[in-house]
Amino acid sequence: MQMNMVAAINNALSQCMEESDRVVLLGEDIGKDGGVFRVTDGLQAKFGENRVIDTPLAESSILGMSIGMALGGLRPVPEIQFAGFMFLGFSQLINHAARYRSRTRSTKPVPMVVRTPVSGGVRTLEHHSDSPEAYYSHIGGLVVVEPSNPYDAKGLLIKSLHMEDPILFLEPTKIYRLFKQDVPDEMYEVPIGKASKVSDGAQLSVITYGTMVPLVKSVVQKKGVSADILDLRTINPLDESAILETARKTGRVLIVHEAELSFGVGAEVAARIAEKAMYDLSAPIMRVASPSLPYPFPGYEQYYVPNELKISQAIDKLLSA
Repeated sequence: MQMNMVAAINNALSQCMEESDRVVLLGEDIGKDGGVFRVTDGLQAKFGENRVIDTPLAESSILGMSIGMALGGLRPVPEIQFAGFMFLGFSQLINHAARYRSRTRSTKPVPMVVRTPVSGGVRTLEHHSDSPEAYYSHIGGLVVVEPSNPYDAKGLLIKSLHMEDPILFLEPTKIYRLFKQDVPDEMYEVPIGKASKVSDGAQLSVITYGTMVPLVKSVVQKKGVSADILDLRTINPLDESAILETARKTGRVLIVHEAELSFGVGAEVAARIAEKAMYDLSAPIMRVASPSLPYPFPGYEQYYVPNELKISQAIDKLLSA
């Protein structure tokens, strides 16, 4: 069936709720209104107010309640309306969700999946376009996932809901309704910690994820270059073997992400390549990312996030090195 990412995530949630009555959704306006992007549309009518819970506007409480639910035997799926609002619950995620399993020597896992829209490109207001994957990937004990297409979104979410770990499930806002894709009706899993080879090539490797995957694909096709495109899909843990394999294969690596350049995912990927595959490289590793500044107001975002021109120029520079 053809689905966009919103429909694929809704379908995954519905199937997991049918599979287990332990799965409970909670968040601001997710019930009657179906969430700000309508991702949970229809689920409260189908499963009732006790399993799709409209909460007060209080992110710390939403996440704190979810941790308690998980410890009590449920599988909560809290939704935070936008990633920028999740910082209000940062302590709950870092000090409790991420550490509880270690603190209790694995006797008390916290199986919860925190869903939140991330990244920009849709002209939203301040605090609505954050790309916080690096913050949370720095913390041991949190799994961080970011799909780039409807098929992966459904499979990764189902896999997340079958795990015993706290998962941060980042949903790129721009991709929600950007395109449709064939998505199986039945339940299926996409493995956590495994990158996806989007295309095979010989001239260079482009390592990316989230909103940048369709843009990178478009640029590579238009330029007619032969590129390995690797979609990380999972930010923590990284698929290091796939990263090193593509770096060694082509010898030229470009890393593209929407989040700010400094101290980001691209820096971690580059460091691992430098440590373990440096002598296989034919040119220095390059990165294209947003500048290390606060996300701008809507009228300026096209100058802020990586675009077709910036990626194209980086590819030209890398191939000429």
